[in-house]
Amino acid sequence: QVQPVESGGGLVQAGGSLRLSCAASGRTFNSAAMGWFRQAPGKEREFVAALRWSGGVTYYADSVKGRFTISRDNAKNTVYLQMNSLKPEDTAVYYCAAGRSPLAVFTKRAADYDYWGQGTQVTVSS
Repeated sequence: QVQPVESGGGLVQAGGSLRLSCAASGRTFNSAAMGWFRQAPGKEREFVAALRWSGGVTYYADSVKGRFTISRDNAKNTVYLQMNSLKPEDTAVYYCAAGRSPLAVFTKRAADYDYWGQGTQVTVSS
């Protein structure tokens, strides 16, 4: 069992930055992929970014490419999401997820991730 725990959400003005953290505890060797998803009110959960623990391969949604950066600290079992140039449409609950299969990084599907955090709210004001 892997337990991701997010932190770092909050309220920021458009154009500002936030950094989310996801600390993974438990049997972390069971997770090959780490992903960030978000869900805005009335919308489906959508892929934001993903990273493979081994090799650090990363993928991004087109909507955040060039603005968001996913990174990892293997020693701390922690994944980060640096969010710059935030827009009001980035407002959502952000979830960290861990997937047992490295393929989850490529599929970008929430269903391919096995363990989920509780989410952290990010609100971007205009």
